Amino acid sequence: MDAQSRGRADEIDPADQWVLNPQTGDYELRLPQSGGDSYRTPSAAGPRGSGRRGTAHEGGGERRSGGRNGEGRGPVPEQRGRRANGPRGQEGSGPDSAGRRKRKQPKARRKKALLWTGGVMAFLLVGLSVGGYALYQHFNGNLNTVDVGDAGNKDVITANAPVNILIIGTDKRTGKGNEGYGDKSSPGHADTNILFHVSKDRTNATALSIPRDLITDIPDCTTKQPDGTDKVIAGTKNTRFNVSLGQEGRDPGCTMRTVEDITGLKVDHFMMVDFNAVKELTTAVGGVKVCLAHPVKDPDSHLDLPEGESKIQGEDALAFVRTRHSFGNQSDLDRIKVQQQFIASMIRQMKSDDTLTSPTKMYSLADAATKALTVDKGIGSIKKLTALAKELGKIETKNITFVTAPVIDNPAEPKPVTVVLHPEKADQLFAMMREDTSLTEVKEQKKAAKSKQDALLKGTKAAAADVRVDVLNGGDRAGAAQETVTWLQNEQGVLKSTNKANAPEKISKTTLEYAPNQADQARALAAMMGLPGSALKKGTTNAEGLQAMVLTLGADFKGAGVPITGPTKAPEDIQKVEADKQVCAK
Repeated sequence: MDAQSRGRADEIDPADQWVLNPQTGDYELRLPQSGGDSYRTPSAAGPRGSGRRGTAHEGGGERRSGGRNGEGRGPVPEQRGRRANGPRGQEGSGPDSAGRRKRKQPKARRKKALLWTGGVMAFLLVGLSVGGYALYQHFNGNLNTVDVGDAGNKDVITANAPVNILIIGTDKRTGKGNEGYGDKSSPGHADTNILFHVSKDRTNATALSIPRDLITDIPDCTTKQPDGTDKVIAGTKNTRFNVSLGQEGRDPGCTMRTVEDITGLKVDHFMMVDFNAVKELTTAVGGVKVCLAHPVKDPDSHLDLPEGESKIQGEDALAFVRTRHSFGNQSDLDRIKVQQQFIASMIRQMKSDDTLTSPTKMYSLADAATKALTVDKGIGSIKKLTALAKELGKIETKNITFVTAPVIDNPAEPKPVTVVLHPEKADQLFAMMREDTSLTEVKEQKKAAKSKQDALLKGTKAAAADVRVDVLNGGDRAGAAQETVTWLQNEQGVLKSTNKANAPEKISKTTLEYAPNQADQARALAAMMGLPGSALKKGTTNAEGLQAMVLTLGADFKGAGVPITGPTKAPEDIQKVEADKQVCAK
């Protein structure tokens, strides 16, 4: 049924395009056809909406096309919550109407629930709209999964915690027409890498691009072999980031561990796509708008676009995100900037009414995305991805910021072709992300942060002589526990502080565990050390006798007397792209 016969196009609920056929028990896609409505099962609805009218079920009778009201064909499944022969949009009033779906939410709220991760999770919109078992099975069959062991989160999400998802674009030449891209002999390196950090309160997200030519250390990593056994792949010092995947048999779990070492952020999940994903996803949404500050005619990527706005898809879209010789100073960093602008535009396109109200586009997008995706087992099903979608869909486009890890030219190279992290700006940005500080102005988050800090400072503080604390070293700084105890005793007067050596395991953030009746001590120690409110972990039972608080120093500890409170603003002059704004590539 087309939008005009339903009412205004912007009032269409995507779920209403899929109806249950009572004769077969399957959900079927209702699409506009000249001469009447037509239905397709998920298996018959191809990714381009190229349909064949025929049986709705193997062995079933053929549905004949008829007039506007369905004359000359079998019974047509009613739209859920609507009366078959009543006025358009009228709620059903039959005996079974109480069990039907309630009136949909207002348009603005529905649009907010759409997903934004550059297309790789767009298919979840269809998964959320359709309850059909056959459709779930179809998309489940498209997904590829990798067991990354303890590199990720076995649960879909951790409640009341940020979510970090690593999006990896490989340079592997898979798929028809991709022979001219990437490295001919590549096993599939980590060519494009974006860490999506979703805030604890789900109001904002930071998309951190990590340059493939970043020189870093790749840690040892355990990979699952085809026979189910584990194999430890030795780490490599002082090498390019992109070989954290593919080289020596490294899997995405190795890339996740490398990102964690670089940023101090635990990566929960990964999603990996190849060249085909860009071509198929952009075609599925009918093209993505890009803007150029000057015309481009690149003989290497074969990109040929005029100045101003263009709409590109397929090969042109892949050429746009792959070209290195068309923008800026022709470096990988400038290509990252263009890729960020492209993904931001794709997010806007996917949130548009043109995509939302088209069941053909949504099915095509879902089918293309699931075929292109490889994910970890923690999110390796449509059901799990849907659970993740419900969390990520709360974020508004205006609160998504793309940023590139701050880097400088590699000083070890006379003619630098690689980069290293900026000695100051990089950790400042990573610290903001570790502290879950937004790069956009989110009123709700600012209010919550202020309330949390006020609560931390409010109340009496114990005298230094009454503070009792055990200090453990959970970071990489040798002797950090003793260094802190010495500073506390000699500089702060905390004589009841004790060095308890190394913590049982490494941690990224410093924590202070205390009992409810030690709150005054915790406030005093937090003020001395400059601890953020997120570092304080209040227990449930009171301390007894001489029981001490437990201070565990994490990777964020920079030295005794150095405040651990994270920065409140991003470093100046870092590369940023805001997802809700169009920028012309220069």
